[in-house]
Amino acid sequence: MELARINLALAILLFSKAVILHAGGDSGPVDWAGDLDPPPKEKLTYLHFYFHDVPSGHHETAFKIAEATITNKSDTLFGLLVAADDPLTVGPEPTSRMIGRAQGIYALASREETTLLLAMYYYFTEGKYNGSSISIFGRNAVAHKHREMPVVGGTGVFRLARGYALSTHYSSDVENGDIIEFNVTVFHY
Repeated sequence: MELARINLALAILLFSKAVILHAGGDSGPVDWAGDLDPPPKEKLTYLHFYFHDVPSGHHETAFKIAEATITNKSDTLFGLLVAADDPLTVGPEPTSRMIGRAQGIYALASREETTLLLAMYYYFTEGKYNGSSISIFGRNAVAHKHREMPVVGGTGVFRLARGYALSTHYSSDVENGDIIEFNVTVFHY
């Protein structure tokens, strides 16, 4: 009987040691990730392009989808909601080479000054950024010549993007709408 208890204790001890060795107990914590590659290094990219928002005329790219009862009485068009599918180009001319589209919505969100709440993604359709996008969500104070908005995400090359977009009003007219110059700084993986 004593020999049976010793054999059982020895068997339990050996089994426990095997489990500990197999789990890496003698060599530190278990690496459950196995042979996964380390995360990639963060990259920094600068983008420069022009945004063409045309709310009227023959080549409309921005359309009113809703408005508040106060909108038509407001100097700032407060309460107006617009859906946009605007071209992004290399240069300021409407005929310049198109490199993508800015798609999303903006709402006129201030009673005191013309200010947009902008929620758009900028989808690139050519070059090394083809199929990639950045998302911008934030306040766009239209009355100011220079504006800063946050980059809050991205896809493709710009996965996990963060950064900021600086926009400058370039020109406005009835035929071509508003042309805005963008300089974007994007951190991504």
